[in-house]
Amino acid sequence: MKYATINYNEINSSLRFDGSYHLSEGVLYSSKIQKMKFDFLGNLASEIFTAGRTKRIYTSKEKGYPYLSNSDISKNNPFENCNFNSKKHGFDEKSVLKEGMIVTGRVGAIGQTSYINSEYEELKAMGSDNIIRITAKDKKISGYIYAYLVSKYGNTFFHKLASGGVQPYISEEMIKAIPVPLLEEKKQQLLHQLIVDSANLRVEANQYLKECLELFDFMDIKYKSGGYITSNICINKINDHKKRFDANYNVVSANVENIINKQNIEFVTLKDLTSGIFIGPRSKRNYVQNGIPFLSTSEMQKANPTKTEKFISEKASKGFIVKEGWLLTTRSGTLGDTVYSLPCIEGFAVSEDAIRIVLKDNSAVSNKYLFAFLKSNIGINSLVSGSYGSVILHLNEEYIGDIKVPILDKDKILLIETKIEIYLSNINQAILQENQAIDLIEKEIDAWQ
Repeated sequence: MKYATINYNEINSSLRFDGSYHLSEGVLYSSKIQKMKFDFLGNLASEIFTAGRTKRIYTSKEKGYPYLSNSDISKNNPFENCNFNSKKHGFDEKSVLKEGMIVTGRVGAIGQTSYINSEYEELKAMGSDNIIRITAKDKKISGYIYAYLVSKYGNTFFHKLASGGVQPYISEEMIKAIPVPLLEEKKQQLLHQLIVDSANLRVEANQYLKECLELFDFMDIKYKSGGYITSNICINKINDHKKRFDANYNVVSANVENIINKQNIEFVTLKDLTSGIFIGPRSKRNYVQNGIPFLSTSEMQKANPTKTEKFISEKASKGFIVKEGWLLTTRSGTLGDTVYSLPCIEGFAVSEDAIRIVLKDNSAVSNKYLFAFLKSNIGINSLVSGSYGSVILHLNEEYIGDIKVPILDKDKILLIETKIEIYLSNINQAILQENQAIDLIEKEIDAWQ
């Protein structure tokens, strides 16, 4: 619990009476930054706005443009499970996310801030009305402003300024009051370029991943998890299929099986390729101030998972630690999201809600090839077809072990492995460069007396 004596003049000048405002680190940080050369974000931006509510008509990927929530944008693969708004009836120019924009959440996930790269604009991706857009007056410092806003200093101001009891929110006007330190121009350009290079690495990486996934398109299923699909299922088949009566399993799995049966290639079950398919231990977690970084399944999918704010003790981390090259896939909630454990998160602890997939040393395929398959349409549908549960969907290790993995010809396997290698290297480097920019600006402010 925090407490302090607040002067009446401080309450009068801020017009805020709540303790969360006056006891936040933001008050201390604000005092420090305003002793430096600084300007307010409102003066550094040409626009700070929300797009407003518009008519949304969700449709297929072919007939729509990506329509993203703030949580979608914060993911490493923002277009993987997003909605698509009709090109004909739902397009809104003001909602389109432009390269160089900085976006942050308006309601709920306060301080969840992202930098928009060229891929969003090329795809004419639209952002929801719960996203605040920040456009820098000088495009050459947009990366610098972003690095500051996601640093411990900048991020704190979002929480300091946010209002609301149950559902916190922040407005465009509030954000304009964030003080931004103005380092010397040479340092600003260095930080800006690190963020721009990081963004470009992600664009290149996603193109390589897309090219790999297209190699599995000959087994494409016209179904998206959560969508609608109908089929007639024989009662004998229900009896044979593990006596499951739910439509998701019988209908979607039937589509997957039909596609597999039509192929003239070899398939191998996942359990024959792996040395282990398992979850972390179910145990009570007590978070500590300093310790082993801990990721939930939603955090492990973020564009920068290293910036977690949760830590557990080394003793409590046993069984939760992941290693580079392991594949992690969600076992409850939003299913079908698979993550490759990058070098930058090796040694992190990950929630038991992530199923770990570890390949044998002499496996017929590499973890990179398997990752590409599980990210493909047929791979995602193979995962979700075995889900169970009425409100919250679940997967288990036994079912994942039964998933059939196609063994493509050697040239395609080599091509996939080569491109996924570049994809993973780029994503890891993008995270490291972003972290470098954040660390540099934090050290500059820390050093200011």
